[in-house]
Amino acid sequence: MAIEEDVEDPKESELFGRYERIRNDHHVLEFLCDYLRMVVSGGISPFELDNLMTAELDTHEKEAHAPSHALQQVADALPGFGIVAAVLGIVITMGMLGDPNTDSAAIGGHVAAALVGTFLGILLAYGVVSPLAHAVGQRAEEGGQALECIKACILAQQQGYNPQIAVEFGRKIMASQLRPSFSELEEFLRGEA
Repeated sequence: MAIEEDVEDPKESELFGRYERIRNDHHVLEFLCDYLRMVVSGGISPFELDNLMTAELDTHEKEAHAPSHALQQVADALPGFGIVAAVLGIVITMGMLGDPNTDSAAIGGHVAAALVGTFLGILLAYGVVSPLAHAVGQRAEEGGQALECIKACILAQQQGYNPQIAVEFGRKIMASQLRPSFSELEEFLRGEA
């Protein structure tokens, strides 16, 4: 009950003011406050809370990955545009072959243009847009991991574990490259880090 005011107005909360990264991430702040509000209100079982959180996280994941999927579709289409450019270039070149006034340099230029179209389609697909799609997807994945960590902590607390153990539940599901050691987390919780 002591955090009820903090949960109701997190932007003005002294508690959340100590954690700028949480306060500045609207997804994390909204998720955390919504579920803390439910916990404070009572009347929801850990099972029901888990189901609700899982459904929200599924929706969040779909929304967060939509830009990545759209970029990947563009990347998948770009080689096709390169092939179309090559075919059109060759069609123009073939049309020039029947003209007696066409020199070999002009034909070579049109063939080169056709090949450049193919090259650009492949380069943009695999060298620019696909890596960009992957980076956008990776960023969305990282955002979802923070919410999963919060979910694990809240559910563990709702199941009756003491706060230090509930935080350990969250630590254990973090990606290994982000996960602090047990002692690092303990030092942080004691305010020694």
